[in-house]
Amino acid sequence: MEKIQHNYVDVRGLKLHIAEIGTGPAVLFLHGFPEIWYSWRHQMIAVADAGFRAIAPDFRGYGLSELPAEPEKATFRDLVDDLLDMLDSLGIHQVFLVGKDFGARVAYHFALVHSDRVSAVVTLGVPFLLTGPETFPRDLLPNGFYMLRWQEAGRAEKDFGRFDTKTVVKNIYIMFSGSELPVAKDDEEIMDLVDPSAPLPDWFTEQDLANYASLYEKSSFRTALQVPYRAWLEEYGVKDIKVKVPCLLVMGEKDYSLKFGGLEQYVKSGMVKEYVPNLETIFLPEGSHFVQEQFPEQVNQLIITFLKKLI
Repeated sequence: MEKIQHNYVDVRGLKLHIAEIGTGPAVLFLHGFPEIWYSWRHQMIAVADAGFRAIAPDFRGYGLSELPAEPEKATFRDLVDDLLDMLDSLGIHQVFLVGKDFGARVAYHFALVHSDRVSAVVTLGVPFLLTGPETFPRDLLPNGFYMLRWQEAGRAEKDFGRFDTKTVVKNIYIMFSGSELPVAKDDEEIMDLVDPSAPLPDWFTEQDLANYASLYEKSSFRTALQVPYRAWLEEYGVKDIKVKVPCLLVMGEKDYSLKFGGLEQYVKSGMVKEYVPNLETIFLPEGSHFVQEQFPEQVNQLIITFLKKLI
């Protein structure tokens, strides 16, 4: 960890934080929620040791990156445009993208609009998904589903505000480590789904929790609730919905997201290949939504093997 360097890059009027280690072909890691650059700590070191330049930014408004003036107006396209400007600032023309959770959507969006800059895409926990209102299966989801709750302006803020930042992060990690969709009853909020005495996952330490909490105490959850949750229905803005570069998807068999609107069938039946034809999919039998932190050595080997085939 001490070998990882931390710097700031001026990107579209904001100072964005990047963690970096190694030299060689660039591999850019894009975090999800409630994650941050720190969620890639295991992968960055392994990839650097394998001969790559590993870079993990905090998205705008996340962690050590600057908060935009109006976080509630942030969009996925902002993150894509930030990424392009960041690569240009770092002098990187060609990049391997590795995205987790909603970071997967940013990676695929970037590959659609800037295909000439992307060598390959690896995603964890989330496959390629279509976007726009007609593709969000709202009618197939229970009213208390966490994504629907967090899309409501002010609701998550009120819910989270009952606890300190560390407890909020802890609760989300515990919830998202399960195999069931987080769904609250009408008289419950999402934070109520976690028993206060519930332990952290055995692969997630108290020090990890403290590190995450300190980063969210700095950034707050303002941008995080906007992107991904309240910007979720935003479209890619391109006509040719086909990711042409080689792609790898790694998912845990016990990832709760597989129960999201027929996602498991979409992946396992091969329907996803209609949009990502050059896709390899690997499932880890005991894996949760946080496979890269839960099984770092396995995930590291899968990523490195995939990348090395392409250089």
